[in-house]
Amino acid sequence: MLVPFVDLQAQYRTIKTEIDEAIRRVLDTSAFILGREVEAFERAFAEYVGARECVGVSNGTAAIQLALAACGVGAGDEVIVPANTFFATAEAVSTAGATPVFVDCDDASTIDVRRIESAITDRTRAIIPVHLYGQAADLDSIFEIAGRHDLVVIEDAAQAHGARYRGRRVGPLARAGCFSFYPGKNLGAYGEGGAVVTDDADVARRVRLLRDHGSERKYRHEIVGYNFRLEGIQGAVLAVKLKHLDEWNAARRAHAARYRELLAPLEASGALRLPREREYAEHVYHLFVVQTDRRDELQKYLNDAGIQTGIHYPVPVHLQPAYASLGHRKGDFPEAERQARRVLSLPMFAELTDEQIECVAETIKLSAFSGQLSASTQP
Repeated sequence: MLVPFVDLQAQYRTIKTEIDEAIRRVLDTSAFILGREVEAFERAFAEYVGARECVGVSNGTAAIQLALAACGVGAGDEVIVPANTFFATAEAVSTAGATPVFVDCDDASTIDVRRIESAITDRTRAIIPVHLYGQAADLDSIFEIAGRHDLVVIEDAAQAHGARYRGRRVGPLARAGCFSFYPGKNLGAYGEGGAVVTDDADVARRVRLLRDHGSERKYRHEIVGYNFRLEGIQGAVLAVKLKHLDEWNAARRAHAARYRELLAPLEASGALRLPREREYAEHVYHLFVVQTDRRDELQKYLNDAGIQTGIHYPVPVHLQPAYASLGHRKGDFPEAERQARRVLSLPMFAELTDEQIECVAETIKLSAFSGQLSASTQP
């Protein structure tokens, strides 16, 4: 059986009529940049996450950059980010003019709150916790540290649409929250898209200015900004998909539970480590990430069997060539580096079938018998 890593066509087939009508509205009005469809989505998404304000922008990286700028973070400042994240988290800090300062991750793959304080200097202005793979970071601990050091907290919720932290949806829990609507996300556009959510009216106003050339009305520019506007078609598509997000997230959680059930014997044997779900979090499983010392062999075995997988992420951010100037070496953030060697993302999307999940699990079990997967040599 061929099992794709993600199947956007399967999702489209379930909502085709709604999507086609939404896109037709944009074509009929020619409101291709911002416009009513974007405004309607902004209102709906703000209500969904429980924020006062939502500002649609061109992508998730821009969302972080604009949120930092709107909060007054820029040249000469330092921002704490996890070493275990997609490159864009740190990249957005750099494009905002600040310097990323890396902190190792914990065994649940989110930032290790025990190590944040030692990374704070007199130049630190913000912390960006990343809700990686769909699970919230330990926000209470982060807020406590930030409060004592007068730091801004900005949530990177690019992989956590609809995820909850202690019963509340992530995003507006900090000064600002940033989302990506890249097509493969739990809430994905048909192209690029992003948003900043906040309860701070001043932050929202500044993000709106910055996304549109520093302008509140045509040809009058209050500040120097950017061209980071959300397109009308993406707003229309996202508004349709938002109505289905909770249903899709529930399906992802059910799929994760089934994976756990089928793969439990391999975890018990030490051959495979399954994702950790924190007691304070409602994980939405943007990714279902397992760990094994034989990651590369297992990935090849699955690929040869027609099962697509991913690696998120094979090189920690501190070891990327782009940040060589920061002087980091292998061993600086050992847990992030260990996970980079061991993580493998299994197929995960709402339309995944029981038959497909069982095929993936059985193939992994067969790999153990064939010697491609063996007991872990590390805790």
